Amino acid sequence: MTTGLPVKRSVKIAGHATSVTLETEFWDCLREMASNRGLSVNQMVAEIDCSRGGNLSSAIRVFVLNELKRQAAG
Repeated sequence: MTTGLPVKRSVKIAGHATSVTLETEFWDCLREMASNRGLSVNQMVAEIDCSRGGNLSSAIRVFVLNELKRQAAG
Protein backbone atom coordinates (compact mmCIF):
# COMPACT_ATOMS: atom_id res chain seq x y z
CA MET A 1 0.00 0.00 0.00
CA THR A 2 1.34 3.40 -0.98
CA THR A 3 0.89 6.06 1.64
CA GLY A 4 1.15 9.81 1.68
CA LEU A 5 -0.10 10.26 -1.87
CA PRO A 6 -2.58 13.07 -2.43
CA VAL A 7 -6.07 12.11 -3.58
CA LYS A 8 -8.47 14.65 -5.10
CA ARG A 9 -12.15 14.20 -4.22
CA SER A 10 -15.24 16.24 -4.87
CA VAL A 11 -17.26 17.43 -1.88
CA LYS A 12 -20.42 19.52 -1.71
CA ILE A 13 -20.53 22.59 0.48
CA ALA A 14 -23.77 24.55 0.58
CA GLY A 15 -24.91 22.75 -2.56
CA HIS A 16 -21.77 23.57 -4.54
CA ALA A 17 -19.22 20.96 -5.58
CA THR A 18 -15.58 21.72 -4.89
CA SER A 19 -12.42 19.63 -5.17
CA VAL A 20 -10.31 18.90 -2.14
CA THR A 21 -6.90 17.24 -2.26
CA LEU A 22 -5.76 15.35 0.83
CA GLU A 23 -3.48 12.44 1.51
CA THR A 24 -5.27 9.08 1.87
CA GLU A 25 -4.56 8.99 5.60
CA PHE A 26 -6.34 12.31 6.13
CA TRP A 27 -9.35 11.14 4.08
CA ASP A 28 -9.51 7.96 6.19
CA CYS A 29 -9.36 9.88 9.48
CA LEU A 30 -11.89 12.45 8.30
CA ARG A 31 -14.30 9.71 7.22
CA GLU A 32 -13.98 7.97 10.60
CA MET A 33 -14.42 11.22 12.56
CA ALA A 34 -17.50 12.13 10.53
CA SER A 35 -18.97 8.67 11.06
CA ASN A 36 -18.34 8.85 14.81
CA ARG A 37 -20.34 12.09 14.89
CA GLY A 38 -23.15 10.72 12.74
CA LEU A 39 -22.21 13.01 9.86
CA SER A 40 -21.32 12.50 6.23
CA VAL A 41 -17.91 13.62 5.01
CA ASN A 42 -19.66 16.45 3.14
CA GLN A 43 -21.33 17.63 6.36
CA MET A 44 -18.05 17.48 8.27
CA VAL A 45 -16.22 19.41 5.55
CA ALA A 46 -19.01 22.02 5.55
CA GLU A 47 -18.54 22.51 9.31
CA ILE A 48 -14.79 22.89 8.87
CA ASP A 49 -15.36 25.30 5.98
CA CYS A 50 -17.49 27.58 8.17
CA SER A 51 -14.66 28.14 10.62
CA ARG A 52 -11.62 28.20 8.36
CA GLY A 53 -9.43 31.18 7.68
CA GLY A 54 -7.44 29.92 4.70
CA ASN A 55 -7.11 27.01 2.33
CA LEU A 56 -9.77 24.30 2.79
CA SER A 57 -7.37 21.37 2.43
CA SER A 58 -5.09 22.87 5.06
CA ALA A 59 -8.04 23.58 7.35
CA ILE A 60 -9.12 19.93 7.12
CA ARG A 61 -5.61 18.69 7.91
CA VAL A 62 -5.38 20.99 10.95
CA PHE A 63 -8.85 19.90 12.11
CA VAL A 64 -7.89 16.21 11.86
CA LEU A 65 -4.59 16.82 13.66
CA ASN A 66 -6.28 18.76 16.47
CA GLU A 67 -8.94 16.07 16.88
CA LEU A 68 -6.31 13.34 17.08
CA LYS A 69 -4.36 15.38 19.66
CA ARG A 70 -7.55 15.91 21.68
CA GLN A 71 -8.33 12.18 21.59
CA ALA A 72 -4.77 11.28 22.63
CA ALA A 73 -4.98 13.66 25.59
CA GLY A 74 -8.07 11.82 26.78
